[in-house]
Amino acid sequence: MKSRLAARIAGTVLVTAGTVAALTMPATATAPTAAPVAGTLLEAMQRDLGLTEVQALDRLKLESAAQRTESTLRDALADSFGGAYFDSATGKLVVGVTDAARSEQVRAAGAEVRQVAFSVQQLNGVVDGLNAGKAQAPKSVTGWYASGKQNAVVVTVKPGAAAEAAQFAQAAGVPADAVKVVESQEQPRTLMDVVGGNAYYIGSGARCSVGFAVDGGFVSAGHCGGSGDTTTEPSGTFEGSSFPGDDYSYISTGDDDTPVGAVNDYSGGTVGVAGSSEASEGASICRSGSTTGWHCGTVEAKNQSVQYEQGTVEGLTRTDVCAEPGDSGGSFIAGDQAQGMTSGGSGDCSSGGTTYFQPVGEALSAYGVSLVTQ
Repeated sequence: MKSRLAARIAGTVLVTAGTVAALTMPATATAPTAAPVAGTLLEAMQRDLGLTEVQALDRLKLESAAQRTESTLRDALADSFGGAYFDSATGKLVVGVTDAARSEQVRAAGAEVRQVAFSVQQLNGVVDGLNAGKAQAPKSVTGWYASGKQNAVVVTVKPGAAAEAAQFAQAAGVPADAVKVVESQEQPRTLMDVVGGNAYYIGSGARCSVGFAVDGGFVSAGHCGGSGDTTTEPSGTFEGSSFPGDDYSYISTGDDDTPVGAVNDYSGGTVGVAGSSEASEGASICRSGSTTGWHCGTVEAKNQSVQYEQGTVEGLTRTDVCAEPGDSGGSFIAGDQAQGMTSGGSGDCSSGGTTYFQPVGEALSAYGVSLVTQ
C-alpha cells in the first residue's frame, strides 16, 4: 500500500500528561465552496477552541485557503515536500521542504517555509516500515504516526516503557533520526456501543453511527459489523467491511431510505456536506456523535497506526477532539468538507482525549461509491 524505508532509532523521549494523546489514502479532492457555515458549528468552535465568533469565521476562511495551497504545493514540490501544517497562531500554512532551492516557490504560493530533514514520502516510508511486521510491536506501544509539524514519526508508548518502543523501532529497521518516542497515558479503544452521527443498529441490537451518506447507502466504521451483517433504522446490509488493518465499512440501504448529504449537528439542524477536500495538519475539525453530541478540535497528525486489542489499524488521522464509546462510525467534518469516520480513541469529553478517524477517501475508493453532497 505504501513505500518502505530502513536503518536505526532515535533516543528522543517526550512525556505527555494525563489521558490526552490518543492517514492515509488522501481524501477525494473537491474544491472547497463558500457555503454558509451553520451557527452550531461556530458555537462548537467557540466552546472547544476558545474562539470568538469572528475568530472562528476568520479561521475557517484561512483553513479553506490553506487546504487549497497545501494540495497545490504537495503536487508541485513532489519529493521535496516535507509536510505541512496550519499554524493557528499566525493563520498561515507552514510548508517543509527538503530542498532549500524550492523555498521561494512556497513563499510565492503564500505559505511560510521551513527547511526539514525528511520528505513526507520518507516519513510515510518509516510508518510503512513499522507496519510491515518485521518486528512485533509490544503491548506497551499504543501507536505511531507521521507528524508534519515535528518532521518525524512519533511512536507513542505507555509511561516507563520508552526503551521498549526504541527497541521495536530499531528491530523494524527504520532510521533513528526519523523517530521520536513519546510516553503517553493513552489507551486506545474502539467506540461502538452507541451512535455517532445518526444511530443505526446491527444484528441483535448493537448500535453504531452513520458516517456519511453515499450512493445507495452510507459508510461507517469497519469494527461496527462484518460483511453480510444486517442493520435496522435504517434497514441495510454490510456490503463490505475492513477491520483491523483498516476501519471502514459500506452499508447498502433500501429504496425507501433517502441518503442526505448532511451531518447531524445535535441542536436541531444539520451541516451540509459539499465535498471531501482533506484538511491540513493543525486545522480545526468537528465530530458528530450521539453519545457526546457535536465537538471540535484540531488535526494533530496523519498516517497514524493504532494498536487496538483487536489488532493494528493503519492510515488513521489523529485529532484532539473528544469522543466516548458509542461515537464510532460518526462523521468528522472540516467546514463543509467530509474528512472521515470515527474509529476509536482515549479519554472522554469531561477531561479531554484523543480520537482517530478513518479517512473517508479510502472507503469511497474501496467500494466504488461517491459522497452524497448538497
